[in-house]
Amino acid sequence: MSLLLNIDTAIGTASVSIAKDGHIIQEAVNTDQRDHAAFLQPAIQSIFKNAGLSLHELDAIAIVAGPGSYTGLRVGMASAKGLCFALNKPLITIGTLEMMAWQAINQFNIKHSDLPVLFCPMVDARRMEVFTAIYSKALNIILSPCAIVIEKKSFGNLLLKNKIIFFGNGAIKWQPLCDNENALFFDSKINPLYMSELTFKKYLNNDFSNTAYTEPLYIKEFFGSQV
Repeated sequence: MSLLLNIDTAIGTASVSIAKDGHIIQEAVNTDQRDHAAFLQPAIQSIFKNAGLSLHELDAIAIVAGPGSYTGLRVGMASAKGLCFALNKPLITIGTLEMMAWQAINQFNIKHSDLPVLFCPMVDARRMEVFTAIYSKALNIILSPCAIVIEKKSFGNLLLKNKIIFFGNGAIKWQPLCDNENALFFDSKINPLYMSELTFKKYLNNDFSNTAYTEPLYIKEFFGSQV
């Protein structure tokens, strides 16, 4: 049996949840990105009180490590690492884009396709920039997390031989520019359930991060339109 605290302050909607063997038993959500710092600690205290549990009963603490909001990532990582040190518990990290892709893979149903189907989460990085990656249906990485400047010819080579599902708040900027019939768009709001499934798998595999040296994944380099 595993009891995990999952923390996500990476983008617009923040959440904290307690998950038992990958199933959420308590959660709290905040939709105002400006209040993530003020929301986090009271929310953690509240969900543990409601669940009748103590923080000391946790087996690990998990955090969405980025990319995303610079401030949100710093707040979440500092809280997660502080709890790990205080409680002597291991740290689990999950990528924002990986988590978004896992949710879309489970939610988006494409019944018939004569081409391979890929999944492309996009996080708004201001102006015409996005943080993005591309995954297969098995969550294998096709394009590693990176930052790109969106333009009409973006993803052209991949769209020749694949259908690609685009989603996330960055996809809103890409959709008006894209007229490729192999590009599909999916409206998906972050659901803490899918983070809990990924962190549970990492826990079972003893896939822990080094608490002292783990930092948020900011992705500062920009690669233009190389995809």
